[in-house]
Amino acid sequence: MRVWPRRRDLAQRRMGCAEAVRVLQAYLDGETDEVTARRVVAHLDDCRDCGMEADLYREIKKSLARRERPDARAVERLRGFGESLLHTGPGDGGARISGG
Repeated sequence: MRVWPRRRDLAQRRMGCAEAVRVLQAYLDGETDEVTARRVVAHLDDCRDCGMEADLYREIKKSLARRERPDARAVERLRGFGESLLHTGPGDGGARISGG
């Protein structure tokens, strides 16, 4: 018999970088449920790399709202971060891009 985790258990489970990045844009747009939002916030508080990437998303979003071109370096750094996640296994603490 399979035992399904309770909602509270899911809320307390730690979110990894790959999972955070998958839902980050939806979180920043206010499109996640409360449990997911709390888990993203907790991850961003604990993970410097993902927190910096969230800040980059915010800056790009602000630039787009002002109808300006986002900083090319910020876009390239964000692209590099996404690529690094494709080549890093869960929990292996693999290569991350440098802070800029």
